Amino acid sequence: MTFETQVIPAAPEAHATPLLILLVPQGALPPSLAALDKASGGAIARCYAAGDFTGKKDDTVLVYVDGPRPRLLLVGVGVPGEGSRSAIRRGTAIGSRRARTLGMPSAAVFVTPEARGKLDPKDLGQVAAEGAAQGAWHFLKLKQAPEEKKPPYERLEILAPADADAIRAGHATGAAIAAGHLACRGIQVLPGNHLPPRRIGEIAAELGPRLGITVTVLDKAAIVKEGMGALLAIAQGSAEDPRFIVLEYKGADGPPVVLIGKGVTFDTGGISIKPAQGMEDMKYDMSGAAAVLGTFEMLGRLRPKLHVVGLIPSAENMPSGAAIKPGDVVTSHLGKTIEVVNTDAEGRLLLADALSYARRFSPACVVDIATLTGAITVALGNTASGLMGTDAALVRDLLAAGVRAHERAWELPLWDDYRDLNKSEVADVKNTGGRAAGSISAGWFLREFAESFPWAHLDIAGTAYSDRDDPAMGKGPTGMGVRLFSEFLLARV
Repeated sequence: MTFETQVIPAAPEAHATPLLILLVPQGALPPSLAALDKASGGAIARCYAAGDFTGKKDDTVLVYVDGPRPRLLLVGVGVPGEGSRSAIRRGTAIGSRRARTLGMPSAAVFVTPEARGKLDPKDLGQVAAEGAAQGAWHFLKLKQAPEEKKPPYERLEILAPADADAIRAGHATGAAIAAGHLACRGIQVLPGNHLPPRRIGEIAAELGPRLGITVTVLDKAAIVKEGMGALLAIAQGSAEDPRFIVLEYKGADGPPVVLIGKGVTFDTGGISIKPAQGMEDMKYDMSGAAAVLGTFEMLGRLRPKLHVVGLIPSAENMPSGAAIKPGDVVTSHLGKTIEVVNTDAEGRLLLADALSYARRFSPACVVDIATLTGAITVALGNTASGLMGTDAALVRDLLAAGVRAHERAWELPLWDDYRDLNKSEVADVKNTGGRAAGSISAGWFLREFAESFPWAHLDIAGTAYSDRDDPAMGKGPTGMGVRLFSEFLLARV
């Protein structure tokens, strides 16, 4: 999809647009809208007087008026004066999503000073751009043309009667992050037959010349030569060959940050097959890979002074006569042997080989992201991702980035007591520790392969996609990880 945002140094009462979105706090009519209300014949004040709109979080009302702004959409952001990044981002997303469903080719948004509170103008520009893209996203590629033809929603203007230069500076960052977020969701949503491992390799390769990123895609023969026995073991049951993808953005010298994304393009569970109900959602098992690709979209557009490497091990997990069996033992890239007691604990095998491969970069730190365990959803629901790591400063930085991005994480312990859950009688380690502490034992498994560098792991199984319709984001892919990684990386510039 094509979508853009731009900052316009204009007051809301002086700007013509098919739809004007107004972010307001809870309470009475904001004084900053007095001139617009007068120009609209008092329509906004009448909404407040009638009690049709209060400004509570997610409260909306659409007003039709005569003039150059025929539609006014009031969006409530809640507590006045709070002005949080997440509130403004969410309010803009709600307005942008409504603009799309109304069939508006373009719209404008004005964040009232009363809603903005003490929010820095750069932050305002950033989160407004992020929210606009979040609300604009939709996927129609595989549908026939809809019966009701509506023009595509392609642009949102951010009105800045004051602080326009600072808002533009923040907007530049937000627009790059938003592009990565849109790219991530557009990859996530693709069905398995439209996104085999080779297609992920092609998508990565397309980033190279467009964004100035070095991309190397290892095919099956190169993976065999590299000795990635864990990745190959998972891939062997599928007719689709695996890929191992290396992306490098070099905006600075020095040891890189390495981001690793799990790229299981469809997960049946293998011989330890999953239940049929809900299995269609296993197309989202490559959401970690999509997050890494989306982050590199941001890097290529923004060009920060950073050195970042991305690694994506990609395979299908299928149950065929050639598939790996429970009880089999495979040799990883690191040389450690793995007893595969459950073939549905497959993603960690891919990540194990990628963690080993990361050593050649002598990284400053390594962060992997994966839809790894159903247990994390039991523990944290769909609100927070699980976070584990070996370096306290790295974990702290990721937690802080998650708060700024509103892609929050919660740290789980990697105490030595949990290590024995993965103890094998026949190999160096087994690939699952059972139901108890399932997310932590998966983290400990990965830790076995994270040698000689600071490392952290994000389990996004509960946050990568949503099965509920939210005012700010519909069902389906969430783009989880792009904004968090962007905040994490840009804080290191």
